[in-house]
Amino acid sequence: MSGVDPASLPVRVQRSARRTKSVTARVEDDHVLVQAPARMRGRELDESVAHLVAQLQQRHERARRKATDVALAERAARLSKEYGLPRAATVQWSTRQQKRWGSCSLHSREIRVSAVLMDAPDFVVDNVLLHELAHLVEPNHSPAFHALADQHPLSERAKGYLLGKGLQGDDPWVDGTD
Repeated sequence: MSGVDPASLPVRVQRSARRTKSVTARVEDDHVLVQAPARMRGRELDESVAHLVAQLQQRHERARRKATDVALAERAARLSKEYGLPRAATVQWSTRQQKRWGSCSLHSREIRVSAVLMDAPDFVVDNVLLHELAHLVEPNHSPAFHALADQHPLSERAKGYLLGKGLQGDDPWVDGTD
């Protein structure tokens, strides 16, 4: 799949008399090619095209998240080494996390970072990662925890950014540690 977002491309419909039922779609160089039966018209065609483009969009988003999950895990590993913190078993973006910046599961050593921060500056994401990595040592928000979590030189600036961005609901710094 191309790195281009399918939803941003024009759609070209190609009808074929040889097709009787199936409708397919794929991303070509500069458009989405939809192949459909020649008899298909109107609302049925429009609904099929919308459905297939949405599927291509979801596939594109999954591929993009997977690539960025790898990059996020590499950043966390680098920060672990740089700040003397343990490594997480997995680190990934979470689209389901709407009320917290990040979470850390102590038992599985999994760290999740809210996808809301995908476009945040690097120092902000690094600060959230450090916060969650520090929970692998200190499972609470004690002074010992903050001594670990606030090591990043731009920690206060990152907290200001996050405060300004805000999340709805509970305090986004209250972790889902277990």
